[in-house]
Amino acid sequence: MTRHYDVVVVGGGPAGSTCARLCAEQGLSVCLVEEHGAAGIPVQCAGLLSMNAFKECEVSECCILSTVRGARVVSSLGPVLEFDAGMPKAHVVDRAALDRQMLQKAANAGAEIRMKTSFFTRKGDCIITRGADGRREIPFRILVAADGARSRIARVENMPRPPVFLAGLQVDILHRIEQSRVEIHPDASPEFFGWAIPIGQGRARVGLAGTRTVKDRMTRFLAQFGQDSRSVQVHFVSGTIPLGTMARTYGNRVLFLGDAAGMAKPTSGGGVYTGVRAARHAARVIGEAFLRNDCSDALFSEYEKSWKNDFGRELELGMRLFRIRQGISSADMSRIIAALGDPAICEDIVRLGDMDRPGALIRRLLMRPSLFHLLGILIKTEVCRIYKE
Repeated sequence: MTRHYDVVVVGGGPAGSTCARLCAEQGLSVCLVEEHGAAGIPVQCAGLLSMNAFKECEVSECCILSTVRGARVVSSLGPVLEFDAGMPKAHVVDRAALDRQMLQKAANAGAEIRMKTSFFTRKGDCIITRGADGRREIPFRILVAADGARSRIARVENMPRPPVFLAGLQVDILHRIEQSRVEIHPDASPEFFGWAIPIGQGRARVGLAGTRTVKDRMTRFLAQFGQDSRSVQVHFVSGTIPLGTMARTYGNRVLFLGDAAGMAKPTSGGGVYTGVRAARHAARVIGEAFLRNDCSDALFSEYEKSWKNDFGRELELGMRLFRIRQGISSADMSRIIAALGDPAICEDIVRLGDMDRPGALIRRLLMRPSLFHLLGILIKTEVCRIYKE
């Protein structure tokens, strides 16, 4: 006999696992389907989580590979910006281990987990899946789409997609790097940036993201670390980063969250924090839907209002900065990095810097008289962008 579920979650990443767990903890019947055979694999994330993001995941510290206190921003033309907060600012995690813990917690809460099972299509009140158990129909009352950047549910539901998709490449290499700092290389990929993250003594995670010629850029970037095709590369992955939230994140008894909704941060590409926060809002609204026996779009619009009130303005600011970034040349980036090296400004960065919510720092920097000369760069860039459009 086919079991009917209150909630079906598609996608077993941090956002999907969190939503499934929180719904199950409310006494709802929950089924989570995950297309891969193991949680968190393949890894498609740099694994750098702010302290707040790590806390949101509610996992143990056994998945932490290293902890960083600051950053080093490197211009290809010479200037370097370095700062150290003197306290932990972020953890570098083993994403596979983190995802396993989060999925296990969902199962412990009562959610039924079906691995190696992929969403194929929807038929009324059922989703049709294909996987290890063959073709199956899974009835639901509410469907949660946490199925990643290329969300098949969004395509089936004819939902508008995020406006920007970045291609990313990343490799773990044998290379000595300062363990307390991440490195940011803006010129490695002019539309976004490149990164080098410590993952333990003698190892680094190096990658970049962009909209074009990403493979060639990666080859050149790796050369900076003494790497070529013959070098020892421990783990190589590719992925997609969606930027710009979809126009509507609910409809027809479906809630979209995480990368499926385009919630990756445009300033960093990270999506764990926003995805898990959105999952909390989704689970709360789903609980209300069952209490009221109301699965209407009018009720589910509360989900969108909630996550927008939480972090929507940060994502909007991030998209504005991302669009400005597209027109900043290497020479202008060099000027910006040099200007930010002022000790008083570094103090602002250390005090107000927040990977997940950069708005406070941006507003503070815009009020610094010593940075007013940089406004010309930003205005020029914005005018050029508008002209091109």
